[in-house]
Amino acid sequence: MNDTRPDPVTGTGNISVHARIEGRVQGVWYRAWTVEEARKRGLTGWVRNRTDGTVEAVFCGPVDVVKSMILACQDGPPNARVDRIHEEPALEDGFASFEKRPTA
Repeated sequence: MNDTRPDPVTGTGNISVHARIEGRVQGVWYRAWTVEEARKRGLTGWVRNRTDGTVEAVFCGPVDVVKSMILACQDGPPNARVDRIHEEPALEDGFASFEKRPTA
């Protein structure tokens, strides 16, 4: 993704965001929903459960698409309850697809 840097004026270009989602997000199909939604949007990256009960993900793609994915994560699948999403720039990018990873 480093080939297209985000433009702070226009909000265009590609970014990578690391997100940690808190709430009732395990045991409610949150990871599978995230994979489906990210793939529909053409994003690359990954999602996994964490042993602390949160879900973490890296979303890579166009600025506006990544932002729309983060907004969608606020709601998640029907049985989820999202209390908070922590976001920071991701230190990794260049994924070929969006995948579900094992719990870490």
